[in-house]
Amino acid sequence: MAEPGTRAPIEVVHNPQRHRYELHDGGVIGFTKYRLGEGKVIFIHTEVDDAYSGQGLASKLARYALDDVRASGRRIVPLCPYIASWLRKHHDFDDIVDWPAEQEG
Repeated sequence: MAEPGTRAPIEVVHNPQRHRYELHDGGVIGFTKYRLGEGKVIFIHTEVDDAYSGQGLASKLARYALDDVRASGRRIVPLCPYIASWLRKHHDFDDIVDWPAEQEG
């Protein structure tokens, strides 16, 4: 039993039925959504509830999701701006990233 004034740590879980990885704190407080391609996981959107901003939770979510993709033997396609930005700062996934072609404007 938790001591008064403490709470359980925020969990990250994979929810394959909804095609997303989720942050849980008694309920869903954030997620990164994906779709599957041939041997690829295509990340399309990430969000975290504003009440939880500034706690590094989006980064924790990204790390968990990308580690899971690596373990599955698939490649990463970062269409989601947050996941793309995170990958540009964390190069330990460079070997399994397929960057989408840049759109010329």
